Amino acid sequence: MELIKELVKSFEEIYSTHFGPTRTVSDRGSDRGSAFPTRSRAIISSHGGETATLAGGRVVVASMSKIELKLSRPSRVYHPGELIQGKIVTALSAPISYQKILVTATGTVNIQVRQGVTGVIDSLYGVVKPMRILKKCFEVAASAGKLGPGTTEMPFSFTLSPQENETVATFYETFHGGNISIQYLITADVMRGYLHKSLSTTLEFIVENDKVNLLASPPPPEFTRFYMTQDTQKHQLLPELLTGHFKITGQILTQCSLKDPITGDLTVETSAVPIESIDVQLLRVESILVGEKIITDTSVIQTTQIADGDICRLVTLPIYVLIPRLLVCPSLSVGSFSIEFQVSIIISFQSQLSKLYPKSDLRTPMPWLAMLTLPFRVFRT
Repeated sequence: MELIKELVKSFEEIYSTHFGPTRTVSDRGSDRGSAFPTRSRAIISSHGGETATLAGGRVVVASMSKIELKLSRPSRVYHPGELIQGKIVTALSAPISYQKILVTATGTVNIQVRQGVTGVIDSLYGVVKPMRILKKCFEVAASAGKLGPGTTEMPFSFTLSPQENETVATFYETFHGGNISIQYLITADVMRGYLHKSLSTTLEFIVENDKVNLLASPPPPEFTRFYMTQDTQKHQLLPELLTGHFKITGQILTQCSLKDPITGDLTVETSAVPIESIDVQLLRVESILVGEKIITDTSVIQTTQIADGDICRLVTLPIYVLIPRLLVCPSLSVGSFSIEFQVSIIISFQSQLSKLYPKSDLRTPMPWLAMLTLPFRVFRT
């Protein structure tokens, strides 16, 4: 018994050295204050956000370490040339020592072809390399020191400007796409040396180009008039649509600011088959230059239903679609990649055949669908 007590005591000393002071809580009154329980014990530890548990009846609670980043703007939206201010916030239950505290700001264009876009995907992963837009690293605390228990705040600031040795001389706006993503991150690291795990946290901030930094004045909004009949469709339609005909006319905004919604109107002049629904899809067209080959992928950003059921004929139906900010950016075309957009109007007709394919995609041409796709240009104002 004495040997077991000595082993438990040694274990507690080693655990306290690596994870900070501990306190013992017993679930039995007779074990209170005892170094060794009469039953098996459980140890729950937390170190850098990780928790480990051992089985038993007693609990040893270790010190907690938490770190987070906070920016002065709740929106986290910044323009090139502006000062970014923030603070590192640590919440500790016991003091910890550190070697130095670093803040790193990065901006990259990550290009990755999704599986299924091309048949030679395995040969492309190592070819497309990320493009670096920004990288700034500075020390909040250059010398070794200690962070006390409780909450500690350490302010920092830097100017959002490219350095002379950066790969890209301009800032592209934040964009989250299927194959291309433009992302800006701030990372805070509390370096604790080789024997301790460093504390780290990352926060994304959003970059938008200011109007004064645009190379050319933005174009005015532009509407495009359209019409849809059985003759404008390139795929096979329902026989009753071919014999009975249908005609849909309208106009839609195909060139607008990122801050404005997509507006327009639509009129069903005639239709031999009752209408099930009318949808407006916003699409992204991502093109990537890999070697001497250009890979283009079109994917859906969002689908907005503007009519449900068979609407009245010769009644003007308004179109109003909000643009999701992080999933859309100003239309962009550079040497190795391009980001463009399209808007698609889809008419779904009532048909028993459609019930056999309940999970069919609206982008897939089906006999009960009529569709029209137009290029959509987005710019910053």
